[in-house]
Amino acid sequence: MKPSIIVRVEIYKEGDVYVGICPDLDVSSFGETVDETRQSLREALDAFFEASEEMGTLDDILEEAGFVRDGSNWLARQPVSIGLVPVGEGGSAR
Repeated sequence: MKPSIIVRVEIYKEGDVYVGICPDLDVSSFGETVDETRQSLREALDAFFEASEEMGTLDDILEEAGFVRDGSNWLARQPVSIGLVPVGEGGSAR
């Protein structure tokens, strides 16, 4: 049975298009709508996983990216905190 891989994705609007990224694996794609971008990113991830599996490197790539095996599933690492931090001249160094 093929393992299920649960990834974290982020989608941003950049000009007239949406850009989707999987930051843990550095895979990205784009589309004209959020749904189109999500589907396009899913296809890019499927191709990435298929190629990695064919080369025999999928488990190593997932482990190095911080994924954790849970039974037959791979789960992306989950941050304990997410936020925006000001840096530089306008930021506060406390």
